[in-house]
Amino acid sequence: MDQGIIGSIFTVAVFVFFLGIVWWAFSKNNKEKFDEASKVLFDEQEKAQIEKEQKQESQKS
Repeated sequence: MDQGIIGSIFTVAVFVFFLGIVWWAFSKNNKEKFDEASKVLFDEQEKAQIEKEQKQESQKS
C-alpha cells in the first residue's frame, strides 16, 4: 500500500467518525439530556443570585 491509499483510508475513516458524532449529537434519544445540560448554567446563576440576596437581607437585619 502506498501513501495515497493509506491517506484515502484515513480520510474515509475520519469522515465516518464525524458522521457518527453528528448522528449521536442530533439523535432524539439525547435531546432530553442536552436540553437539561443547556439549562444548568442558568440554574446555577439563579441560585447564586438568590443566595446573594438572602445574604444581603440577613446583613441588613
